[in-house]
Amino acid sequence: MHLIQNIWWLLVLIGVMILIHELGHFWAARLFDVRVDVFSFGFGPRLFGFQRGETDFRFSAVLFGGYVKMAGELPGEEATDPRSFGAKPRWQRLIIAFAGPAMNIILAVALLAGLFMVRYPKLANADAPATIGYVGKDTPAAAAGLQPGDVIVQIDDFRDPKWEDLLLREVASAKKAMDIGYIRAGQRLHTRVTPVLDARTGVGSAGWEERNEVQVAAVVPKADAERKGLQRGDVLVAVNGTAIQSLATLHDAIRGSEGKAVRLSWRRNGQEFASDVKPAWSEDEKRWLIGVQLERPVIITTLAFPDALRESVRQNLKGASLIYQFLQGLIEQRMSAKSLEGPIGIARLSGDAAREGPTAFFGLMAMVSLNLAVFNLLPIPILDGGMILMLLIEILMRRDMSLQFKEAVFKVGMVFLMVVVVFVLYNDISKLLPG
Repeated sequence: MHLIQNIWWLLVLIGVMILIHELGHFWAARLFDVRVDVFSFGFGPRLFGFQRGETDFRFSAVLFGGYVKMAGELPGEEATDPRSFGAKPRWQRLIIAFAGPAMNIILAVALLAGLFMVRYPKLANADAPATIGYVGKDTPAAAAGLQPGDVIVQIDDFRDPKWEDLLLREVASAKKAMDIGYIRAGQRLHTRVTPVLDARTGVGSAGWEERNEVQVAAVVPKADAERKGLQRGDVLVAVNGTAIQSLATLHDAIRGSEGKAVRLSWRRNGQEFASDVKPAWSEDEKRWLIGVQLERPVIITTLAFPDALRESVRQNLKGASLIYQFLQGLIEQRMSAKSLEGPIGIARLSGDAAREGPTAFFGLMAMVSLNLAVFNLLPIPILDGGMILMLLIEILMRRDMSLQFKEAVFKVGMVFLMVVVVFVLYNDISKLLPG
């Protein structure tokens, strides 16, 4: 059942984004009086549709993606018709090419802004200084001499970062040293941290975690934690006498217990409680668990439209920057493709988000729409970014490139895109295989 749901929600997700993307090209083409022959949902043979004016609006056999077919768009096509794409001034063709990704960016910004006007979740300490709450053994952070309680005040040339800023730098900096300035006991110190490539996530990891309160989100029925009186909303204070300043502190203690009871202290409405809680082995997760689901304290509020729009733009800019850093890391072999999600992965995420609710689904749609825009703007032949690059070169040269060169570049782009599709599908399938 979940498989069918996942496929359905994937088609909804991709369908909306492709519709918005192609509408951008379509509207821009109509604005400059370019004849649009086909507006297709999907690729391949035509299944059904309708003719409106000079445009065939159709559904095609492969309902994944879509395209707009403009007269004179492809290299080698006649541009004698004054309404063909190739006959239009380069600046108009540039706008038509950019209009698709622009619409995906607008969709991402609009979706997040709308969500923030309804529900804006924010970590309780999101605006606090970036303070370390945990440093794992034998990690880059430990090797650099960092300790819990250290306050990060500088990353490279970035001053007074929040933990979100630190995290974004960390995941994009595998095998790349970061200059860290920090405060310990009132003294300013400096060190260098080189995140390693995490084999599980495929991104950089320094082995540290932010200092945070750890709160009980739910208690598993009949688990030892429930029997010992733990409740939703309790704040975990200490485990085996060690202060809990991050989730990892608790996880380390439970993992090291090997099934023996751990001494857990927690706070509720200003009162402190303590009890020995015995972990149970989970066959599904292959680890010891005490029977609680944990979360960091979150403040739920709403934003007025100007603030929601501003926050949406900020988050989308950070997201776009992270995507480009990730692509650069892939090229430099500092990041792994394990963190990439193709159609299979996006289908799973779509189904999970839809089952969680509209907020999660529209949030995912915003993220994927931004990714689609960034990918399409890459200077790769056959993508919008490749066309934009060639048009910019022609504008600078003040002449057209040769038809033979354009056709060759188009073929190279097609081959490259097919290789990317095969690679992404292989990457998706490999994640499903055991081991």
